[in-house]
Amino acid sequence: MMEEDHCVYLKHSNNSFIILSLYVDDILIAENNKEMIDTTTKWLSLNFEMKDMGEASYVLGVKIIRDRAKRLLGLTQGT
Repeated sequence: MMEEDHCVYLKHSNNSFIILSLYVDDILIAENNKEMIDTTTKWLSLNFEMKDMGEASYVLGVKIIRDRAKRLLGLTQGT
């Protein structure tokens, strides 16, 4: 049995997925379908006070690395 993290949520539908990670009052969202993220952020903003801070470069001192051409997302030690 796999242990779950109670601050990370995953939703997938057909070939689309969204990962939502919560830490205190911060939300980090990763997805592979723009429509799914638009629907999710719209619902969240109707239910919670929030603002979009744009793309994250770091989370908890960890650097986020993106290679959109290769469709890769990774994490590395922050500097």
